[in-house]
Amino acid sequence: MPGAPPVPAGEAGAPAPPDTGSGGRRRGRTAALIGAALVLGLVAGTCTGYLVQAGRAPTPLPPLSQPVLAQARGEAPAPLPAAQDRRVRTDGDLRELLLRKPRGATYTEWLKDGVRWLDLTAVAETWTEPGEAFGDLVRDEFRRSVMTVWEDDGHTVEIRLTQFRQEEYTAALHASEEARGWAEELAGDSWLIPGTGDGRAYVMTEPETEPGFEDQYTAEAHAWRGDIAMDVWVTGPEPVGKNKIMDVAERQMERL
Repeated sequence: MPGAPPVPAGEAGAPAPPDTGSGGRRRGRTAALIGAALVLGLVAGTCTGYLVQAGRAPTPLPPLSQPVLAQARGEAPAPLPAAQDRRVRTDGDLRELLLRKPRGATYTEWLKDGVRWLDLTAVAETWTEPGEAFGDLVRDEFRRSVMTVWEDDGHTVEIRLTQFRQEEYTAALHASEEARGWAEELAGDSWLIPGTGDGRAYVMTEPETEPGFEDQYTAEAHAWRGDIAMDVWVTGPEPVGKNKIMDVAERQMERL
């Protein structure tokens, strides 16, 4: 009706709100406003916390030093003498551990001083596959190697000592096992070397033949002690007896 005053909201006759079908009031702008308020409150609280913390005096850190430990009483054990401390011997001049040639034997012409240092490359070149051997020696943490060669009663005796760092595993044991594995493929007879645990000596009953060269019979021995692998080869035109190879191997291991 024209001129009639408007009906206040909520009184009789006022238009009803649209039905949302949810049984409650709609979540829309109000929820967004509440969420925004919460975010603003968190930001304000964080800023206030930073300001309060910045105004405080720094908290001193705990001391790094540890409490003094009481020293044990009594005398410390005496160090091992060099004769019993194997590390003292093996960390010295490795050449001094090589077996000396017997009386009457002579060093070969290319090794007049009797001893030769072998670097990693020189050792690798003694194998049939030098490139592969070089990589194996690097993996095994090769440290150093020495050799001696002499001629005695028609036989050539070669001894090699190879030392490994052994920071990762017992490479000397691995080298000895590998050498024994190769020897066992060709050996006719073999024997344990006393005092070495698993060291063995081998005698090849068949000669090595190569066109243009005289047939050579070979005997060899392989063992290890600590970080040093020992290899011995005895060659000659006649078969090498057990006593020959065992004598050289046992005397060399005694020096280790």
